[in-house]
Amino acid sequence: MLAIGALLGSALIAVPVTAHATAAPAPTAQASVAAAVGLDDPAKKEIAMKIVSSAENSSLDWKAQYKYIEDIDDGRGYTAGIIGFCSGTGDMLDLVEYYTQIKPGNVLAKYLPALRKVDGSDSHAGLDPNFTKDWAKAAQDADFKKAQDRERDRVYFNPAVNQGKADGVGVLGQFMYYDAIVMHGDGGDSTSFRNIRKRALSKAKPPSQGGNETAYLNAFLDARVWAMKQEEAHSDTSRVDTAQRVFLKKGNLNLNTPLDWKVYGDSFHIG
Repeated sequence: MLAIGALLGSALIAVPVTAHATAAPAPTAQASVAAAVGLDDPAKKEIAMKIVSSAENSSLDWKAQYKYIEDIDDGRGYTAGIIGFCSGTGDMLDLVEYYTQIKPGNVLAKYLPALRKVDGSDSHAGLDPNFTKDWAKAAQDADFKKAQDRERDRVYFNPAVNQGKADGVGVLGQFMYYDAIVMHGDGGDSTSFRNIRKRALSKAKPPSQGGNETAYLNAFLDARVWAMKQEEAHSDTSRVDTAQRVFLKKGNLNLNTPLDWKVYGDSFHIG
């Protein structure tokens, strides 16, 4: 997850005070600026990274996760890095291929044949016993961190934000999309992001189609919970129930701080 900039509040441009009746009222101007902010705003993206990390790694320190790697017994082989790249789902292979393009001869390059063979399975064949050690070693390299950032954005973050903006949902809705695509991917199976969204669209219209944003996002979360319950490894739905649903019930469609939530029983706070 990513390098982040200044807080949102500093981005709001003050409107000059004027006595002329034709001048645009300050609240309207500020509202239009706020409405234009998306999850790709640096401050909002930092929040997104922290919330996802709270669920994926039980920590807000997402930058400590570049080196993370383990098999969590979910049928996807090794799960690693800032967004949970998996040896069994192709995104880890794509990451190591890209890293090798920009840095030939890196410590992970020798595992590419094995990663191609285990893609689609939970096998560690050709990876053990040193892959996890070499992953941690690679994570000390700034180029590998940049590669993780790039692949996270290309495969997960940017598609989620772009779809959210197209559907007319704000920062919270874009985050809901992002968290869903991180966990479920965007393949053709019934629990993929695109089919979670399709399930939600059968129940409610998004703002881009004249629908109510809160009603639509509730429908999306209902569809997300259904998808999570289809798989034992994801059957704990607290990252929706005691996090995203909490923000939605509070009407915090812009994902403004302070934020308080729980995931898997652990409490988190962003001030």
